[in-house]
Amino acid sequence: MESTQDQRWHQLRMSIVTSQIAPTLLLITTVALLQFGLAESGLSTRVAAAGILLASGILGALVQFTSASEAQALAAALPEDSALRSSARWMWVVKFITPAVFTGIYVALLVALFA
Repeated sequence: MESTQDQRWHQLRMSIVTSQIAPTLLLITTVALLQFGLAESGLSTRVAAAGILLASGILGALVQFTSASEAQALAAALPEDSALRSSARWMWVVKFITPAVFTGIYVALLVALFA
């Protein structure tokens, strides 16, 4: 039987995973649409595409950052030898590296859309 902490940990991890789905799909879709002429479309369409990507990325990053912070706090209350506690030390990747990667891809797509 799973403890309450284990259940909460799994909920937080699922939140992190599901929060990456929409931004990832939108980035992939935008790259695909660039192949079909998105960069040559009207300015308002390109601005709308950039805004949709930005909004999705910001919301995804907020959920990831919050969930990772909660997971770290949960793990900090567990014993030193807990497997969850050792996994929680990698949550800095979710909090900082993942949004940095999204930002880099977003900037590259902005260049492709507006250059």
